Amino acid sequence: MYAVIKTGGKQYRVAAGEKIKVEQIPAEVGTQITLDQVLMVGEGEAVKIGAPLVAGASVSATVLSQGRHDKVRIFKMRRRKHYQKRQGHRQNYTELQINTIAG
Repeated sequence: MYAVIKTGGKQYRVAAGEKIKVEQIPAEVGTQITLDQVLMVGEGEAVKIGAPLVAGASVSATVLSQGRHDKVRIFKMRRRKHYQKRQGHRQNYTELQINTIAG
């Protein structure tokens, strides 16, 4: 069984037992959270597609860790104009362990 969930403005295809990194969720490490924005639930040939969400469907997950991704380096340059700009960014993430899919 798998599901497509929406969190942090992005969509993820998840299945029970998987680990995923999503945009930061304000939750303590070790707590159980419920993701209720489920766009699709599938099991074999049977697929339920929401319009936009599947009614009554939810995904429960455990927060494994909070962290930061590797640095993304941004370099802008205009040739012959003596313009160079360097910038860096590290995005926060939450690592989740998917437990069950109810739908």
